[in-house]
Amino acid sequence: MPLLPTISTFFIVLSAVLVAFGWRFIVKGEAKSHKKTMIAAAISALLFFIIYISRTIFIGNTSFGGPEDLEIYYTIFLIFHITLATTGAVFGITTLVLAFKRKISVHRKIGPITSIIWFLSASTGVIVYLLLYILYEGGETTSLIKAILGT
Repeated sequence: MPLLPTISTFFIVLSAVLVAFGWRFIVKGEAKSHKKTMIAAAISALLFFIIYISRTIFIGNTSFGGPEDLEIYYTIFLIFHITLATTGAVFGITTLVLAFKRKISVHRKIGPITSIIWFLSASTGVIVYLLLYILYEGGETTSLIKAILGT
């Protein structure tokens, strides 16, 4: 089990679990618990992103190592996941900014949408992790620095 991908996947799953608890807190009218939990979820997501980006730059991304006939389906699924993750990040940052600026009426409208996108993003991220590192042996790993420098 590769260490950095496992740790980063843990943090993204933790962020989704915290979002679920935060959603439950606000439904129950516990605004202070909601705020603390959502900040913890954002920190967890940020830790994921820092580990993921650092790994991508310095160690690299791992290509799909499963059967060749599944590679196209994996690639389509990966593009779907990346789209969800990017959309979720934009919505997440927007939702947090709205909360901190106390624009609560708009925050309440997009918060549930953000949460659903985040759950889907985290779920598809776990599936990508399982496909790359657990179900199949990972393919080649090339760092961004090596790819740019051609070494």
